[in-house]
Amino acid sequence: FGSSCTRGCDRRLGAVQSAAMAKTVKKPARKTQEPVTRDYTIHLHKYLHKTQFKKRAPRAIRAIRRFAAKVMMTQDIRIDTKLNKFVWS
Repeated sequence: FGSSCTRGCDRRLGAVQSAAMAKTVKKPARKTQEPVTRDYTIHLHKYLHKTQFKKRAPRAIRAIRRFAAKVMMTQDIRIDTKLNKFVWS
């Protein structure tokens, strides 16, 4: 066992210790996503043109979902109950 082995062993121990120390570094906590509400004016006549009366409400809801997904860049769209009742009335 020469002096070179001692240095090499020290290097290996140093590498292991620094890796262990790097693992103990605490990562920042993930921020919880909170729901975002925005108000838009959607020109529904453009989307419901020449649609029979019976199919207008479901098609309007789909159009609102598509518009919100496009503008807000998310697939998790939840329509407010007041808006839903107004569209179906």
